[in-house]
Amino acid sequence: MKTKWKISPYLYILPAFILLFAFRLIPITMSFIVSFFEWGLKGSGSFIGLANYQKILQDDIFWKSMLNTLWYVILVVPASVIVSLLFAVLLNQIKRLSGFFRTIYFLPYVTSLVAVSIVWKIIFNEQTGLANTFLNFIGIESQKWLSEPTGIFKIMFSSIGISIPEWMAGPSQALFAIVIMTVWKGLGYNTIIYLAGLQNIPKTYYEAAEVDGAGKLKQFFKLTVPLVSPTTFYVLVMTTIVSFQAFSQVYLMTDKGSPLNTTKLIVFYIYEKGFDTLEMGYASAVALILFVIILGLTIMQRRLEKHVNY
Repeated sequence: MKTKWKISPYLYILPAFILLFAFRLIPITMSFIVSFFEWGLKGSGSFIGLANYQKILQDDIFWKSMLNTLWYVILVVPASVIVSLLFAVLLNQIKRLSGFFRTIYFLPYVTSLVAVSIVWKIIFNEQTGLANTFLNFIGIESQKWLSEPTGIFKIMFSSIGISIPEWMAGPSQALFAIVIMTVWKGLGYNTIIYLAGLQNIPKTYYEAAEVDGAGKLKQFFKLTVPLVSPTTFYVLVMTTIVSFQAFSQVYLMTDKGSPLNTTKLIVFYIYEKGFDTLEMGYASAVALILFVIILGLTIMQRRLEKHVNY
């Protein structure tokens, strides 16, 4: 029996395919091609093969940007997952005004990142910012925040009289300030996602755990955490991808990745090479490397998630 071919299902997905083709596939393909050229303001230059990729290997600023990005992802991703899950658990316990509290937590996410970055830059102001006002209130001296290039771990250990080597200094305090803002900005979205996952867990599981004598803490680690693992995987993957693509925070809160390039993330470096120095070929090569890194991490996380579940 022959099945009649219908065109209508393909017409439904055609608009999405056109958008994907125009704004995803074509730019990725063009970026790959441009990376093999000395491409500048006037367009296509001479074909230089792998010269841009060879230049990357010797570029100290590129490696500095990659290290900054790695620290940024290492701090943002676990903090976003842990804090969001804890807030979701607390919100799930609220019966009255639950919609009001969810709206309050979600507001930062829908607020413009430009506006949020400017507000947090004011908060981290050395003289009049609320961050230093709060620290002074609890007896801690003012911090330089966005102008401090010293590693956050070095600052923490030196405050208690312990000296650590430079390679253990960690991300700069300026980058750590950007991390705080980023975690706060994405808290609402991740919390709502976790809240949806928590509400899909049958209450009978918790009732059975209480009958068996399990306390709240044990229920959290033995029931909640395993049962929301699919949600955790989604939050983990999406937060990792978004963290690698961070740009606006650096552009608006710092002066071109200052101090001493300690806040220059890889996407900002791509922008700088592509639109400040007009090295489009080189910027495309760096962008392609970033694409491969994100793709590899996503595949690795997917395989790890399957291994954990099975």
